Amino acid sequence: MTIEINGEAYQLLEFQHVKPGKGGAFVRTRLKAVRTGNILERTFRAGERFELAHVVRQAMQFLYRTGQAMHFMNMESFDELQIPEETVGEAAKFLKEGIEMAVVSYEGEILGVEPPLTVELRVEETALGVRGDTATGSGKPATLETGAIVQVPFFIESGDVIKVDTRTGKYVERA
Repeated sequence: MTIEINGEAYQLLEFQHVKPGKGGAFVRTRLKAVRTGNILERTFRAGERFELAHVVRQAMQFLYRTGQAMHFMNMESFDELQIPEETVGEAAKFLKEGIEMAVVSYEGEILGVEPPLTVELRVEETALGVRGDTATGSGKPATLETGAIVQVPFFIESGDVIKVDTRTGKYVERA
């Protein structure tokens, strides 16, 4: 949920409704400023009302990257959109051509992208697993086709296709 407080949009991360023995109930919240990404902890009286912020999510397809810019295509109008890589954030290292996702904007300003929860990527390079080296259970680093480096289990080899969680950047399973 995204709400507007004093003309600024905040995404509700978590909340807790508290009803003390004396006095009125209140709600403790953790909010994230949509534009800046700052985290704010704030307490509100129960029953306090806010306007919902009109955040727009458009279905887009990632086309290609040029330098520090990433190019997306609107799936409905076929218009091309250029977004700086820093706006895309950590998800940029898991995007390959043709992936569909949502581009999030608020009042015409692009805030970021919401990639799929998992993406399938090919392992370009990884060290050979040493037989019997499974006691630590930590895995080994692997370089993916997008250039991202993730920890994978020892049985993964170069050329394998794996699923990676785009939120955490961790290996999920072999595809």
